[in-house]
Amino acid sequence: MNTSSYSSSSGLAHAGAGTFTFPVTKILLLLFLLAVLVKQSRGNDNPKPEVPLTQISLEDLGEIEVTTASKEPVKASQTPAAIYVITQEDIRRSGATSIPEALRLAPGVEVARVDSNTWSLGVRGFGSALSRSVLVLIDGRTVYTPLFAGVYWQVQDTLLEDIERIEVIRGPGGTIWGANAVNAVINIITKNTKETYGTLLSTGGGNLDQGFVNFRYGSGNGHNFNYRVYGKAFTRGPEFHSDGRQFDDWRMGQTGFRADLDSNDRDTFTLQGDLYRGEAGQRLQITSYSQPYTTNVEQNAELAGGNLMGRWKRVFSNRSNIQLQTYYDRTNRTQANFAESRDTFDIDFVHHLKLSWGQEFLWGLGTRISSGNATQVVPTVAFTPDHHTDKLYNAFIQDEIPIVPNRLSITVGSKFLHNNYSGFEAQPSARVLWTPTPRQTFWGAVTRAVRTPSRVEEDLQITGLFMSNPLTFYRIIGDRKFTSETLIGYEVGYRSLIKPKFYLDIAAFYNNYADLLSIQTGTPFSETSPPPAHTVFPLFFRNGLQGNTSGFEIAPDWTPTRWWRLRGSYSYLNIDLNNSNGSQDVSTASSIQGSSPRHQFSIQSSFDLPKKLEFDQSFRYVGPLPAQRVQAYTTADVQFSWNAMRSLSLSVVGQNLFQPHHAESGGDLGGLVGMRRSAYVKLTWQIGQR
Repeated sequence: MNTSSYSSSSGLAHAGAGTFTFPVTKILLLLFLLAVLVKQSRGNDNPKPEVPLTQISLEDLGEIEVTTASKEPVKASQTPAAIYVITQEDIRRSGATSIPEALRLAPGVEVARVDSNTWSLGVRGFGSALSRSVLVLIDGRTVYTPLFAGVYWQVQDTLLEDIERIEVIRGPGGTIWGANAVNAVINIITKNTKETYGTLLSTGGGNLDQGFVNFRYGSGNGHNFNYRVYGKAFTRGPEFHSDGRQFDDWRMGQTGFRADLDSNDRDTFTLQGDLYRGEAGQRLQITSYSQPYTTNVEQNAELAGGNLMGRWKRVFSNRSNIQLQTYYDRTNRTQANFAESRDTFDIDFVHHLKLSWGQEFLWGLGTRISSGNATQVVPTVAFTPDHHTDKLYNAFIQDEIPIVPNRLSITVGSKFLHNNYSGFEAQPSARVLWTPTPRQTFWGAVTRAVRTPSRVEEDLQITGLFMSNPLTFYRIIGDRKFTSETLIGYEVGYRSLIKPKFYLDIAAFYNNYADLLSIQTGTPFSETSPPPAHTVFPLFFRNGLQGNTSGFEIAPDWTPTRWWRLRGSYSYLNIDLNNSNGSQDVSTASSIQGSSPRHQFSIQSSFDLPKKLEFDQSFRYVGPLPAQRVQAYTTADVQFSWNAMRSLSLSVVGQNLFQPHHAESGGDLGGLVGMRRSAYVKLTWQIGQR
């Protein structure tokens, strides 16, 4: 195990930010020529009512109701936060085969593939394989693991066709969602079952996504009860490895269901669940106390788990409603250097009241009990004690106060929580929203957020070889002296429907961090047990870093014609971290600073062609990661789709087309892993769809 899995560290010195260059002019010229050719071809086509790219206009996009910012439906354009909504149509036309790939569509989100089955993901910096400081939810169910302080992206999956939208809030969201919503909240929201009637079957494969099959069936009583069941399975081949060791193949299978009942005009019930099992190839370095002391092991991680969630909402009147949600989550993970099983139970209550003067008042209570059992697989990786139960209790209040009706409002609130490790925490926020015209929105926010300690910082002891002669090991020790990381975030933003066909979203931020994770050296000591005698250099988790990040994101959306849509984004990030007083950490600050791209740029272009054809292209530039020796790269994806008939469609997708392979992250023992140029074909059949 490497500490970079949760600290974004590769142990390499900061090598500079690199030069920000990409062929924007060439890309835009190519897209323009494509548009001209499409227009000419359409002129020869028999005129028929043209189907727009999506079912909603840019103005309607701003009217989409989102829930992540406040747990109550609010128009996206009226949200005082940096929110971006990835719709089902966006996902379908991107050609993405996984949730992390779909998240590339959101500005400010750093998605780097480490190998075939592992991603590094961050928002506004601090990218890592476990997405530390990003809270991820699926239908409001938290998928954060308190063992490693993050998210196992390999097992966060569902049928992509069932996703209604993904709401990405860049910036802290702790006031509503609690601990660990520091840099972002990502909420993956699936469709109501009344929208998934009928049968869907899709299958396909290619050189990298070697084979996949997806199935869904939805039905109901035609009145107030609807349900669906689904199943999916896939196998994926390894990426490019310069040493020829093709270890990172990946196989998964998942099934699940959802049922929705509207028992009357006031009560709605939802029950849903999932089961999954799979294998993910890994290469790990295992340290032992006997020769040869270190061994590289290639072995599949065994992944299994499931969840069951229930939600009840009652509407008392147009001024008051309550929601109660509870879920149980089970995970099992076994790999070459550790194993863990975990049971999590969570219950969450929210009460929404509309008070006098138009105030929107929310309050809620919640608790989460997460019990984990860690199994020691090798003598040099151990959690002590092997069993631990994390307990989290929280309450929150939030009040949206209109100052000038439909023009100016402020939102204030705070989350109060108590956890095993750091005790009591408060996460207040204040937000202001100004809409001078119905098509313009200005907003600003000041927020405090925390990342609470995990078992890695508290209970882990991991030993690695420093040198063999004289025999010396280093040992990272969690001794329960690590406290919560804190953030004070300042944000401003502007949204405008400048013209009916052009939408612009801009957000800027300045984040001040304190008590960030660092590594503190201790006094070396000698050990005779286990034999042979050796020296140990102890390393401790401490809160020895501080500093700030700043930057901005620009996301325009333009529909020149009914048959062409252009979306783009540019993100700029500056990270400035340093040691706090007394810290002797020599590498973590430079490693974090050099593990997130300073510049990111993307363009997505979509054409509705004649004869029921669709043509989608995406281009992206990602800046270098000097701490991981990863160079800047540009690449492109394309997708051709033919909707042969109402119930049958065929898609051909090419990904990472510019080079035979390129590196996106520096996280493999054998050197950089190249993301291969790939292609796949997908056939989709659906019938009886509402």
